[in-house]
Amino acid sequence: MKRFFPILSADEAAALVQHDEVIGFSGFTPAGAAKVIPTAIARKARAEHEAGNPFKVGVITGASTGPSLDGELAKADAIKFRTPYQSDKDLRASINAGKTHFFDMHLSLLPQYVRYGFLGPVDWAIVEAADVSFDGKILLTTSVGASPTFLSQAKKILVEINARHPKELLGFHDIYEPQSPPFRRPIPICNAEDRIGTQRVWVDPKKIVGIVESNRPDEVKDFTPVTDVTTRIGQHVAEFLAAELRSGHIPKGFLPIQSGVGNVANAVLGAMGEHPEIPRFQMYTEVIQDSVIELIKQDRCSFVSGVSLTLSNPVLQGVYDSLESYRGRLLLRPQEIANNPEIVRRIGIISINTALEADIFGNINSTHVLGQKMMNGIGGSGDFTRNAYISIFTCPSTAKGGNISAIVPMCSHMDHSEHSVQVLITEHGIADLRGKDPRQRAATIISNCVDPAYRDLLWTYFKLTENGHTPQSFRSAFAFHEAFLESGDMRRTTF
Repeated sequence: MKRFFPILSADEAAALVQHDEVIGFSGFTPAGAAKVIPTAIARKARAEHEAGNPFKVGVITGASTGPSLDGELAKADAIKFRTPYQSDKDLRASINAGKTHFFDMHLSLLPQYVRYGFLGPVDWAIVEAADVSFDGKILLTTSVGASPTFLSQAKKILVEINARHPKELLGFHDIYEPQSPPFRRPIPICNAEDRIGTQRVWVDPKKIVGIVESNRPDEVKDFTPVTDVTTRIGQHVAEFLAAELRSGHIPKGFLPIQSGVGNVANAVLGAMGEHPEIPRFQMYTEVIQDSVIELIKQDRCSFVSGVSLTLSNPVLQGVYDSLESYRGRLLLRPQEIANNPEIVRRIGIISINTALEADIFGNINSTHVLGQKMMNGIGGSGDFTRNAYISIFTCPSTAKGGNISAIVPMCSHMDHSEHSVQVLITEHGIADLRGKDPRQRAATIISNCVDPAYRDLLWTYFKLTENGHTPQSFRSAFAFHEAFLESGDMRRTTF
């Protein structure tokens, strides 16, 4: 017998959500994020607060989301805790003010933590879909993220059917969830294009308590344009990879690329696409940006496996207008599979991620400004970095008009240790850290990557301590940060 799901307004759906419940929302970046229901939950939170009643919910997503979800809930003071990643300014302010509990997580771990019960029971899965069948088969939209796990583990489900996404997306998703130990089997992916799962998420239709209709676009922001600095970084990355090809360190057919998000990543991919020595390549990554679509159109990227189509609305519409031309060249997977260390190591991924801060010994800070204030989170960079064939970190050498050096004596917060970081690249050059001890790494980074305004300062720091395997000075390790806090300019550092 066919099952028909109630059609609810967003406010009717929000009325079902109660204080202190935990919600797993769809979305990996703003792509595919639930929009109208979380905005309605924020309205409910404000009304409850005005009436003197408590109302906060636990919020779990695949990664960051859009302003209709993280932003609205944060402004309504409706988030009890948040994990695993975020990028919204209002939510960031709430986290750094201590009003919202945020725990940063490797994105590949989030789905299995939910299944293992480490985060407690999930009351609701609220997901965006292009379609849902009477027997509970849900066709996701522009991201997969952790939605399959939320849908399997949640007690109840609300579905946003978004008319902006065509039902012809059927076939662009590969949904697979590993079993939990001790029954887990090897994940059978040996090449980026391997398919191992289903095209839709299957759920018990009895759990779907309602459908809310939507027609909102993904809230993907335009990335900062490529600059002279990011262009030089991209060129250095491309030349490094070409040199690795020439040396035989990378096979002639090349290896799959994982790239982070933002203007540096766009510059890197653009430079790779233009380099005459880099062959047509595949990507096995998280976020598929506008630059990736351009590489596909130019036939420089033959296939991309990702978690989300994080595209500007004009580019996404262009993909939809010629969707069949991308079929077989573009695939969306759960983050647990896209970021899985087993697969990353097996297929030999070259990881390229952006550092917020690096130190002269090769440790990387991806998350905390001056070691205290959360920026966004570690995301999937650790999943890839620790298991990559070659792990590369990039960053501009300075920030705030030169007042901050991105390379410091000691990282103010460490997300990736020297043991995982093989190459550091800034606009000034390349530091290949492979096979080098801490002193050699420091000399290579200072010589090749540091901005000239800070080079002498870092050489001075390096020479402060003569003894020890890693020559750190406890007295002076954070002198750069102290100078910035006192004067607003790290160039005023004294040792």
